[in-house]
Amino acid sequence: MIQSIKKSIVMLFLVAVVTSCNQEPTLQTYYVDNELKPGFASFDVPTSFVNVDNVKMSEEQKEAYNSVDKLNVLTFMKEDTEAEDYQLELEKVKTILKNPEYEELMRGGNLTDGKFVIKFIGDIENIDELIIFGHATNKGFLIARILGDDMNAGKLMSLSSVLDNAKLEDSNLNGLTDFFK
Repeated sequence: MIQSIKKSIVMLFLVAVVTSCNQEPTLQTYYVDNELKPGFASFDVPTSFVNVDNVKMSEEQKEAYNSVDKLNVLTFMKEDTEAEDYQLELEKVKTILKNPEYEELMRGGNLTDGKFVIKFIGDIENIDELIIFGHATNKGFLIARILGDDMNAGKLMSLSSVLDNAKLEDSNLNGLTDFFK
């Protein structure tokens, strides 16, 4: 009996070790592994950086705004690196986003100017993480992770007009909106 319990504990331990070592990379690990590397730039933006005090919002927009905790942005600038390195990093991100955990919400763009895809983790009514990934042919790529609690895709889309009228508290972040212009 004791021998059987020991075998079960050893097997459980081995299964835990094998499964924890065999995890596929996530955007979070990619972000952490690369945020300080040459060619990359990162921003962590709490919602308090977006000044919406003087912006009129509907109840739906207020609810969406309050469901967002912060924004993590990682950019990789093509001009700061070799073409091979850029292509390698671009493929790494595309591979991560192929994981079925990331469900697609929308995609767009073109081959000339660049493409984007919006994905999410959770379900459409209770999103835990919204991911915007875009790459511009001449500039590089950007990954934006919008983190929050029970975010709703439809309500988040209603925030676009609010963000147009809001003021960013950090002037360094204003250039971020011009990334794909």
